[in-house]
Amino acid sequence: MSASIIAAAQTKPVNPFGLVYQNALTKNVSGEVNIHPVTYKLNGIDISANVYTPAHYDPAKHYAAVVVAHPNGGVKEQVAGLYAQRLAELGYIAIAADASYQGASGGLPRNVDKPAFRIEDIRGMADFITQYAGVDVNHIGLLGICGGGGYSLKAAQTDKRFKAVATLSMFNSGVVRRNGFMNSGLATIQQRLQQATEARALEATKGEILYAADTEITDEMANQMPYDLYREGHYYYNRTHAHPNSTFRYTLSSLLDLMEFDAASNMDLINQPLLMIAGSKADTYYMTDYAFNLATGTKEKELFLIPGATHIQTYYVPEFVALAINKLNTFFNKNLHDSNQSK
Repeated sequence: MSASIIAAAQTKPVNPFGLVYQNALTKNVSGEVNIHPVTYKLNGIDISANVYTPAHYDPAKHYAAVVVAHPNGGVKEQVAGLYAQRLAELGYIAIAADASYQGASGGLPRNVDKPAFRIEDIRGMADFITQYAGVDVNHIGLLGICGGGGYSLKAAQTDKRFKAVATLSMFNSGVVRRNGFMNSGLATIQQRLQQATEARALEATKGEILYAADTEITDEMANQMPYDLYREGHYYYNRTHAHPNSTFRYTLSSLLDLMEFDAASNMDLINQPLLMIAGSKADTYYMTDYAFNLATGTKEKELFLIPGATHIQTYYVPEFVALAINKLNTFFNKNLHDSNQSK
């Protein structure tokens, strides 16, 4: 990751809402985009979320809404919040929530990372936002980022409240946890499954929780990483956009669920309009390409590449974010808009 990119990134600002992205809201001003921290219950767990409302929001009017799912290890105050705010600036009501067991949401043990939970979190955001004043329940969109993109594909396969689904820098969490990034871990699959099995047994018998990806990474270690995703991810999550609730670690026993999961299975069940966005230089692009080609059940799908962008750069670099947002606006405006809406 170049020094110029790092220098250009937003460093951790003091923000009353805990937001760490560039040009984040610092206060609610009448007539402008506002942020509303909310909590709600999902299967008995307290979920922490932020709802963004557009300028001149009127609860008596009808607005299209977009559910935004955050990356693996991320929280609502980072890239998910950035995109939610940008969508609100375009006239949508947007919600970004911390996954259950993660961030500011409840759930024990901490940092459980099971695909079924992440998919349920997305459905839970839809449950909440469809009851929010002003939301047109017939015009709900879904945007998933990184790991949240993979889980959004799964949610949209079966939950038809989502009338249009988009992904940004989609990451297929299960396939990577099983096979390794770019299939670099094929030789150790059974070894890691055995470790996850033993971790599950330890939880059951002694209540002791073991964690994966729990090592503190130094800049020197990151600089030696062979993949842009992890090298740049270190600087994004640990340096320029660090948030105390954001962590890469997850319970080792979660691998029992992750390693048999594939976000790209049953892609033919998606019959909604589909937009998949990725950086042209992203080393994760192969995941987007694979899932996109399997989406045979929709009559409208588009793959959009952001020229020159890596995976992590789509999270914060202004010109790349602008290209993604413009594309998302065109997509959602086409598929979540009719004459009865305020937009």
